Amino acid sequence: MAFVNRLVLTDFRNYRHLSWRPQRAVTVITGPNGSGKTNLLEALSLLAPGRGLRGARMDELPRHGEALWGIAADVADLPGPDGLPVSLATGADPLRPERRTFRVDGQTLRNRDGISGYFAAVWLTPQMDRLFQEGAAGRRRFLDRLVLALEPGHAREVAAHDRAMLQRGRVLAQYGADPHWLAALERTMARHAVAATAARADMVARLNADGQALLDGFPAARLALDCVIARRLAHEPALAVEDWLAECLAGTRAVDRQRGGSRFGAHRADLHMADRLTDRPAGQSSTGQQKALLVGIILSHARILTACRGQAPLLLLDEPLVHLDAARRDALFHAMGRMRTGVMLTGTDREQFDPLRQSAEFVTPGEGNLAHGA
Repeated sequence: MAFVNRLVLTDFRNYRHLSWRPQRAVTVITGPNGSGKTNLLEALSLLAPGRGLRGARMDELPRHGEALWGIAADVADLPGPDGLPVSLATGADPLRPERRTFRVDGQTLRNRDGISGYFAAVWLTPQMDRLFQEGAAGRRRFLDRLVLALEPGHAREVAAHDRAMLQRGRVLAQYGADPHWLAALERTMARHAVAATAARADMVARLNADGQALLDGFPAARLALDCVIARRLAHEPALAVEDWLAECLAGTRAVDRQRGGSRFGAHRADLHMADRLTDRPAGQSSTGQQKALLVGIILSHARILTACRGQAPLLLLDEPLVHLDAARRDALFHAMGRMRTGVMLTGTDREQFDPLRQSAEFVTPGEGNLAHGA
């Protein structure tokens, strides 16, 4: 389980310096828009591999006028002094502020993916509410974030695929492009595409197999990876699919040169979502149903991480009650209790969190600090 016993921010977003010791496993952060509620959740999300819940660039993270920033947290397996803590930290490298460093108990990690062995977090943000209206790229990014929490190397596979694809496009644009060079890039692209697709398909299968999703009080989602690579992986060995994909890329060079893109690859995948019981596509559901489906997916993802890692992730829920009716809000609060891990929620309306008043700590950000109160 993951409980935050201490959080320290230095020149991060709107916080010049904050040292906070949460008193309970569940924290409700309320206040007006722009007060810094989401910044607290983002800080914790940046302790996990990746770019955090906002997907922000490095130059967006320091407080205005500053170049360096830092986040440190003590995370334990129990709340309070009885837990076994580990000290985690991330921030801008003083020598190269455009790069991040990660430290565990004061030791700098050479491989940033190593942080995943000590801490995991899952999150829900208002931006995810647009998932069902976005194009395929947004849904791919959503799925890739879920995969990354379980497989830290997934981001490297996707990035390597995209780099090879861009290089191939540049080579194709040249007159008399070297076919051997193209073949090497296509082979690289195929290898990483198959690895990334296999990880995506595995996560989709795990989410669909979560039986608890039918009992949470939210519509359980049925997910489908719309990807020709995934369809072949379902009944062919990975090496055979790599060979097939490399041949497809070689056979579409003329078309790709003319269109300026790539007809085949991991970038062509889409994620379809529907209600598992009714088969109603998410895109045809109401806003409230879409949000409920999304909450169900996030809860299933948290259970998958717990089962695979042996440690429950921290739940970071930014404005989770928007579009949920009273029954679904109560269902979320009960599901949080069953997770038995640290939870942080934000909202502008404190009254909506009334059922948590006896069990949660309530804080309000303002002027770069936190005020406590029920």
